Amino acid sequence: MAPGAPQGAPVSGTSGGVPADQGTAGGAGDKGLRGGSVGLLSSVVLGVSTVAPVYCLTATLGPTVTAVGVQMPAVFLAGFLPMLLVAFAYKELNKDFPDCGTSFTWGVRAFGPRVGWMAGWGLTVATIIVLSNLAGVATDFLYLMLGEMTGSDWVTELDQNKAVHLLTVVLLIAGATAMSYRGMTATKWFQYGLVGLQLAVLVLFSVIAIGKAAAGDLPDSVGFSFSWLNPLEVSSFSAFAAGLSLSIFMYWGWDTCLTMNEETQGSAKTPGRAAMISMVTLVGSYLLVAIASQMFAGVGSTGNGLGNPATADNVFAALARPVLGSPWSILLFLAVVASAAASLQTTFIPVARTLLAMSAYRAVPPRFGAVHPRYRTPGYATVAAGIATAVFYVGMSLISENVVQDTILALGLMICFYYALTAFACVWHFRRSLRTGARDLLLKGVAPLLGGVLLSAVFLQTLTDAWSPDYGSGSVLGIGSVFVIGVGILLLGAGLMTWYGFVRPEFFRGETLRKDTQALVVED
Repeated sequence: MAPGAPQGAPVSGTSGGVPADQGTAGGAGDKGLRGGSVGLLSSVVLGVSTVAPVYCLTATLGPTVTAVGVQMPAVFLAGFLPMLLVAFAYKELNKDFPDCGTSFTWGVRAFGPRVGWMAGWGLTVATIIVLSNLAGVATDFLYLMLGEMTGSDWVTELDQNKAVHLLTVVLLIAGATAMSYRGMTATKWFQYGLVGLQLAVLVLFSVIAIGKAAAGDLPDSVGFSFSWLNPLEVSSFSAFAAGLSLSIFMYWGWDTCLTMNEETQGSAKTPGRAAMISMVTLVGSYLLVAIASQMFAGVGSTGNGLGNPATADNVFAALARPVLGSPWSILLFLAVVASAAASLQTTFIPVARTLLAMSAYRAVPPRFGAVHPRYRTPGYATVAAGIATAVFYVGMSLISENVVQDTILALGLMICFYYALTAFACVWHFRRSLRTGARDLLLKGVAPLLGGVLLSAVFLQTLTDAWSPDYGSGSVLGIGSVFVIGVGILLLGAGLMTWYGFVRPEFFRGETLRKDTQALVVED
């Protein structure tokens, strides 16, 4: 902090060449983003779009059934609970200090520079992992859709050519990067249309699937039972943790509403409300589709069964035609492509703005703080995230036997890691105000603490299970590939943090953002 600056006051200076001398409501200074450009509806749409509900469902219905069987709907519901509890932490922290660095900034203010830096790293790598998976699934369904439209098996099978697949993935990532570089306001109606299409197709799919299952002429269909909603009937805690890790992944992305807080109208309250609305929309959609799919296809390991390993990573590809028929099956393929494409664009928001905030507080190189003078977006950080995503996907495709499932499971570790840190940061930051009333005790203390404990339990159980070479698609030196990916990423982050602490130590000495203060940046 600049000498003589009063505690709680923004410090005049620069952040990546952008003036930082104006304060937003309650906290962070101006980092050059376009303030007031996002309303409540836009924020909700961005939250749902980033989660990509259709993509999440097609990628996780199969693995979740493999883990917990008919208790899949219960696990989806259970995964919503820690997300809801952590959302209270985000909401309260955002009201106190709205900053686009979210987990990073709040972690620093609660626990100090190193814990906060690792929270920011967890968010960054989680985003890069999910971006790579989004591009992969979008490519799969793009060729499925084109093959369905043209009636050509040759077009569909183009995706089986690794060179064609990887080239298409890289092109999709490049296109999404370019769109994100231009900013969200330029594509607002595009996002509205894609999110609306996703939700409409999911409802249509579910209604038809339930109707056909109820008719009773499907060999694999099963009748609905309320026991499907009981998580206590899962066979073991290990199986429950595996399913819950996948379920948590399905809700990841709602915090995009919070990373847009410096660009949102009513930055202290609107992002938190948008996050809550987004999650309620998601849990309703997930439960409907999970029940409908299970009634229609059952949980068997053959044919259309959701437990069939041949279709586990892409369930909608197998169910589209049996449920919707031809040519309406194209709608489901289109919805997956739309889901992945929309999320590819919006998922750049959290990683770019987290890197922007880390640069503003001198936790990463200054270049990441560069904001485009016309588009008012973190241009350098957005492009860097796009390049990292492409490199990660290509690399994992050459190493892992099943890049989608392995990286989704590793992603669950990253999500649990930084969400739990944020939840505990809320409890610690507000520890002195927990006795002021029942509301503060519940929303700033009990709920975040419980959410953090639940996510920590899932993190530790998943780590324990992932050590086995049978966990995931393969092993490295006898250790499960998911463990290697997850722990390796965290160790890489710790190494980079240590290195940068020697190169630019001011952040790590508490000179740019201190615990329990409103300090922003030191003067250049």
